[in-house]
Amino acid sequence: MTKKKMGLEDLGGFVFSTNDDFDENELTDNEQQEALDPEDQDLEAHFSNKGRGGKTVTIIKGYVGPEEDLIALGKKLKKKCGVGGSTKDGEIIIQGDDREKIMEILNKEGYKVKRVGG
Repeated sequence: MTKKKMGLEDLGGFVFSTNDDFDENELTDNEQQEALDPEDQDLEAHFSNKGRGGKTVTIIKGYVGPEEDLIALGKKLKKKCGVGGSTKDGEIIIQGDDREKIMEILNKEGYKVKRVGG
């Protein structure tokens, strides 16, 4: 009867990276990103209703910085527009087609915002 293999050590010491300079900290690069100043950000305001059961949303893309700052910006936009939404995958999703209002708010905060689509 053979011994059942239970872990990576039992598989013969595989080397998963051939790069000798591999740094595990590179994998968490997004968390360590520094936030750019608002005037250096190039944001895009998109309108979408695909994949949402016909409901319209405004999507803000292009933010560069830590996830916590993106969440705070999303929260501020939702509060000023008086609507719901979420922040995920580096995008701020605001319920409804409030692109003009959102672009105005972001411009007052110092962000450069470009209207994309429709």
